[in-house]
Amino acid sequence: MNKSVMFRKESESLNEDFDPPPQSSLNRYAVDDDCEQPALPFLSSIQSHEVGTPHIRLLEGGKPKFTSSPRSADFRKRFFPEATKSDWNDWHWQIRNRIRDVGTLSRMLQLSQGEREALTFHSANLPLSITPYYASLMDRSDPTHPIRRAVVPVTAEYQRTAGESEDPLSEEHTSPVPGLVHRYPDRVLFLSTDFCSTYCRYCTRSRMVGDSKSHCSNTNQWEQAIAYIEDHSEIRDVLISGGDPLTLADERLEWLLSRLRRIAHVELLRIGTKVPVVLPQRITPALTRMLKRYHPLWMSIHFMHPEELTPEVEQACGRLADAGIPLGSQTVLLAGVNDEVDTMKRLVHGLVKIRVRPYYLYQCDPIIGSAHFRTSVQKGLEMIKGLRGHTTGYAVPTYVIDAPGGGGKIPLLPEYVVGWEGNDLLLRNYEGKTYRYPDYCN
Repeated sequence: MNKSVMFRKESESLNEDFDPPPQSSLNRYAVDDDCEQPALPFLSSIQSHEVGTPHIRLLEGGKPKFTSSPRSADFRKRFFPEATKSDWNDWHWQIRNRIRDVGTLSRMLQLSQGEREALTFHSANLPLSITPYYASLMDRSDPTHPIRRAVVPVTAEYQRTAGESEDPLSEEHTSPVPGLVHRYPDRVLFLSTDFCSTYCRYCTRSRMVGDSKSHCSNTNQWEQAIAYIEDHSEIRDVLISGGDPLTLADERLEWLLSRLRRIAHVELLRIGTKVPVVLPQRITPALTRMLKRYHPLWMSIHFMHPEELTPEVEQACGRLADAGIPLGSQTVLLAGVNDEVDTMKRLVHGLVKIRVRPYYLYQCDPIIGSAHFRTSVQKGLEMIKGLRGHTTGYAVPTYVIDAPGGGGKIPLLPEYVVGWEGNDLLLRNYEGKTYRYPDYCN
């Protein structure tokens, strides 16, 4: 194949996800005049943050095409009639139009008394914030709908029970510099921002996310964290989380990735995010082309329920997987949301189909006001028992408790080991039958 053909095929591949642009839009820049830096600091680039220039976005040969399900299209036409399809598929528009108050939400949902009271007298640390896309997945009339329960406040979150804490994992006690948690010997948690596009009511970091006084994305704080990593050669793995790092502008996120990639002893970069689920429009071809420059790069995505597996999310995860990024799911076990084996099986089967490996099933952390979300540990063991052997091993996550007090993740398993008889190890399989293994090396 000659070079001209190779170049043409490569160009076609790069542009296959883009609508043909009008001639006037080629090779030009667009200034987002409505992107106010104080209100949306996560959108500003390093350059605009430091020298005060407006946020600049390169139009790369046209606007990206996005899948749009009939459900989200109907929701847009009903509640955002002035918004075009192009608006809806712009992640900046989604963030600017988040549902953040009781008045807006009550137009979209028939609020229960508990929801209305919680929203009217809201005084908790964690604000209300739901992207229009994610709001389109909620049931209008059913307050027990799983997605609605996860993001709409209720009065139960103001009730504190024994053992609950603002910082149950003691992250602040294992933070050598602001915005960095060093709990495990060879890896650190890098808190890149305190902002999420959508706030889950059971969030482990509800003490800090959404706090306008926090400065996790401050460049000086990032530099301190990077300097710490550079000074500790035992650190080979950096998990970038927050908040949600994918709410950062491409150039700001790339600055962070490039700085970390320059550290010789850092072998692995990971991103922890829920953006592909609540804001799939963020996963643009431009973003994935940027991310693939920093391999080995892995991504942990917070999935909760099979109803999140929409065509939009499938497209977003497909773009990430096609960029060579291994994807894993981290799911929190939530009472009345996903604590039935059939529900969890539908979730993990759907995840495997879109190339996301179910990684962890978390016992809900005992943050303040989380009692109505937490199940018994026995329920979690039953979930694993209902999956192991009944479906492919690739679809079975590891059930863990992130030990309160900073003990780290501790895996839990059903009782598969019955005991020993002489040199025989007695094992119980997924059907409850007992088998022997000759354990002569004991």
